[in-house]
Amino acid sequence: MLRINDKIAIEDWEITEQFVRASGPGGQNVNKVATAVELRFEAANSPSLPGPVKSRLKRLAGRRWTNEGALIIQCDETRSQARNRDIARDRLVELIRKSLTPPKRRIPTRPTLGSKKRRLKAKKVRGEVKAMRGKVDPQD
Repeated sequence: MLRINDKIAIEDWEITEQFVRASGPGGQNVNKVATAVELRFEAANSPSLPGPVKSRLKRLAGRRWTNEGALIIQCDETRSQARNRDIARDRLVELIRKSLTPPKRRIPTRPTLGSKKRRLKAKKVRGEVKAMRGKVDPQD
């Protein structure tokens, strides 16, 4: 069981882990031992997570979220299967903790008088520069 906080804990049956061969350096060990871990968490069907947390988790997960509503985390950082497994689980916990806090509402602000004046002055200068362009009269 993965403890997220006091109220939320993810049961072991909600998480499946599959070990695959890692890419990258490691000599012959890479070809023999399946050290990379692919952690799959069925987030959409999870009874542990409330609805708003699921929607925020989906937004945070990005392309790691599948069409079936599963969150897939891959880790092949170390040559140790157990260490990769721990790192993947830590990443899952961290992602869920981030999705627990609702985002702050943005309070729209009005532009200051100074910024309005600076913008209009810049527009005027730019307009004058463009007004100077144009066809030159050969008789002048």
